[in-house]
Amino acid sequence: MASVFLYHVVGDLTVGKPELSEFSETETVAAAIRAIGDSSEGGIPVWKKRSQKSVMENAGTRQQRFVGILNAIDIVAFLAREDCLADQDKAINTPVSEAIVPDNSALKVVDPGTRLIDALEMMKHGVKRLLVPKSVVWRGYSKRFSILYNGKWLKNVDPSGGSSTTNLTNASRPSSSSSTSSMQDKFCCLSREDVLRFIINCLGALAPLPLSSIASLGAINPNYCCIEASCPAIDAIKNHPNDPCAVAVVEPTPDGQQKIIGEISSSKLWRCDYMAAAWALANLSAGQFVMGVEDNMSSRSLPDISLNEMAGGTNITSSGGTNRQRKFSSRSIGFFSNSSNPNLGVGRSMYRGRSTPLTCKVTSSLAAVMAQMLSHRATHVWVTEAQSDDHLVGVVGYADILGAVISQSPPTMSDTPSS
Repeated sequence: MASVFLYHVVGDLTVGKPELSEFSETETVAAAIRAIGDSSEGGIPVWKKRSQKSVMENAGTRQQRFVGILNAIDIVAFLAREDCLADQDKAINTPVSEAIVPDNSALKVVDPGTRLIDALEMMKHGVKRLLVPKSVVWRGYSKRFSILYNGKWLKNVDPSGGSSTTNLTNASRPSSSSSTSSMQDKFCCLSREDVLRFIINCLGALAPLPLSSIASLGAINPNYCCIEASCPAIDAIKNHPNDPCAVAVVEPTPDGQQKIIGEISSSKLWRCDYMAAAWALANLSAGQFVMGVEDNMSSRSLPDISLNEMAGGTNITSSGGTNRQRKFSSRSIGFFSNSSNPNLGVGRSMYRGRSTPLTCKVTSSLAAVMAQMLSHRATHVWVTEAQSDDHLVGVVGYADILGAVISQSPPTMSDTPSS
């Protein structure tokens, strides 16, 4: 295994990343829907407002102001509340502080010189975003010996005895005198998707790990959230799935296994019609929700929802009396199905397009699963048996992939003998 994660630092991944633009907890749900459409992993970091007295703040203060990550499921679950469905205009203008589930541990402030292996370890244990100070001096790349030199940390090298080494280190690290204010006040945000893209660009250096099966690497998480298709869809969010933020919709089989027919997740609801999805979550079964109920439903049982498209494909506008009433369908929440039959016993072939859950087999390689996740902008892939396309056995998420990569990585420098 190549030591690519030891020779690279977090600052390498910040090249081209824009400066963080904070999304305040006082912003409305409508504003959050628009922001989520442009976000990675279908979620946005939310912050408490900065104190008026503070002209500049350090990284610790920025960490304290972090509230949590707001995702599509949070918003749909909020809009599915009875009071929100009764007054949609009021609901979409509610501050996001009412919808977000606080989790200060989902983000961590790190220095640009933090080793990538350490960043992976943080993300393996639940950190979803890394907040990295932006420095005007940081070069955006690390050289092979900018972190290690003859098996030692550079900070332990005597500066008087190695001027060339010291100069090389300074070329890769920010200058404390010239960029202190910049580092304190300007940050960029790295997601797990950013890290995964870096890893997939280093597949050659990581051989033979990428071609190993996810089963052999222990990357399959058997402790997934699921709900039977006949249960109310609203039950899927009662326990608030966290990582991945997804619930498999399953049907039990005669042999005691579970057949996956769809999912209720932030990935699927990322750019949906939020109002239509909220109504469906509150009124339909889980099977009907993922399949879509077509125009054979009575229009009198449905809310009068405007389906005017907004930026990013979202819809957050209730009708004002001029829009034609339209029946709920799989298309209205971003799912597509060619079946108008709402029965739950249909086969896997009835599911098409974005309503189809993203799956792989236990024999799939790690590289294949990573490619699936990145190409579909998904946070997870459901895992099925090798002999079956829909018998569910587990799920692979970001944390599982990073854990598998770390377990195959070289020892940390604290375990490496110095020369």
